[in-house]
Amino acid sequence: MIENVILVDELDQEVGSMEKMEAHEKGLLHRAFSVFIFNQKGEVLLQQRAMEKYHSGGLWTNTCCSHPRAGETTLEAGKRRLMEEMGFTCDLDALFSFTYKVELDQGLIEHELDHVLVGTYLGSFSPNPEEVMNTAWMSLEQLILDCQNRPEKYTSWLQIIINEYAFHLKQALAA
Repeated sequence: MIENVILVDELDQEVGSMEKMEAHEKGLLHRAFSVFIFNQKGEVLLQQRAMEKYHSGGLWTNTCCSHPRAGETTLEAGKRRLMEEMGFTCDLDALFSFTYKVELDQGLIEHELDHVLVGTYLGSFSPNPEEVMNTAWMSLEQLILDCQNRPEKYTSWLQIIINEYAFHLKQALAA
């Protein structure tokens, strides 16, 4: 199935669409989201990306992430990807958004306006092995330290969120 991404300007206004791989090859700004799910202990659910992913295979990252489809809100897309990747869904809240651009493996460029979504989930889950190699619950403080000490383990977007925007996640946990 061919997947398109929504191309946006710096204000998150839609300016078109493009096939996902082409957008990543050209490094064009597009809409994305990153979901962080917490448990009752305030730990975040991390996933290790399957080796077969089109980039960043084997790296640890937030609970799930992807791109909204045409006509889909970021919250709807977040719930859809939670089910597709992790085998559960829950209520999500939009926390903040930011723009970043990094070179990835496979000659790809990630240039995204990333919406960070948060939720709480206390039940069981069944990750999709085509998407997820492993999962772990980790305290936010431990994740911050591990991202600083072993950045090579983590995806670029997770490192940016943790290193530059962790205070937003801490505020969400305190609320």
